[in-house]
Amino acid sequence: EISNLIADRLPKSKGVVMKSYKLAPISWLKVGGPAEFFFKPNDFHDLQHFLTNLDRSIPVFFIGACSNLLIRDGGIPGVCIKLGKNFGKIEFGNDTITVGASMPAPKVAILASNKGLDLTFLRTIPGTVGGVVKMNAGCYGRYVSDYLESVNVIERNGRISKLTKEDLKFNYRSSSLQSNCVVTSATFRSDKKAPEVLKSEMDEAVNYRASIQPTSELSCGSAFKNPSGFSSTGKNDKDTKYSAWKLIDDAGLRGITLGKAKVSEKHPNFLINMGGASASDLEDLGEKIRKTVLNLYGVQLDWEIKVVGKR
Repeated sequence: EISNLIADRLPKSKGVVMKSYKLAPISWLKVGGPAEFFFKPNDFHDLQHFLTNLDRSIPVFFIGACSNLLIRDGGIPGVCIKLGKNFGKIEFGNDTITVGASMPAPKVAILASNKGLDLTFLRTIPGTVGGVVKMNAGCYGRYVSDYLESVNVIERNGRISKLTKEDLKFNYRSSSLQSNCVVTSATFRSDKKAPEVLKSEMDEAVNYRASIQPTSELSCGSAFKNPSGFSSTGKNDKDTKYSAWKLIDDAGLRGITLGKAKVSEKHPNFLINMGGASASDLEDLGEKIRKTVLNLYGVQLDWEIKVVGKR
């Protein structure tokens, strides 16, 4: 059996290594097959040792909060690596905050606000620091790239490097960070504001999000990127007046279902697991949306959710 062959080639580790680890329970959509192997490193040196000594032919996939992943029913081959709480340290400078990659973005916003640092836009973004940096997450016209100073990363071969914002070549919902490396920590710089003002802004953002998005249902946030592609400069990357939700709505797809998957009636750019959906239900529904919008409007919607694994 292939898995047993891989098991014999995994480096010794102080961390947790598990075979056929169920990923659905930790995914926001509660779907998907298992990780062939799952590794949770004990600390940074354990992670570096593991990567340095892992057979190059074995695929590696880094997972964070699984808040932006649609894991296919066949699961993820090779080794899935998840950084635990020991990668969530925090350090403050005068107008900077350095945080470990496993820390949830909303928690960063709250801790920063206590020190008067304005990273309030992170309050309503699900996911870990590593994930939000990699995809240049943002909302309400503010993006990670507007505040990031630098990141520390470790590559698939165990090599460590420090990258500046310029190195990451940020764009709308993307960076040049390769899939074979992972962020271990990030430093953000921000203007100072009164903590009570920041708290009030965050409360307002949380309430607003709950009013327009299906926050109480099983979802992964926006399914598709806006074709207008607002970059962190605030300028349109492409000349189109449509946002993804408007295209989906105009196509008459709000509320449609496929199996146990559904297009949210509250916000049509959200795919919902009504309970018992398969990953294929959700992916096929997403592909139906893309095909319909392309046929009707000639606009290609690109997935914002990352679809991974084997069907």
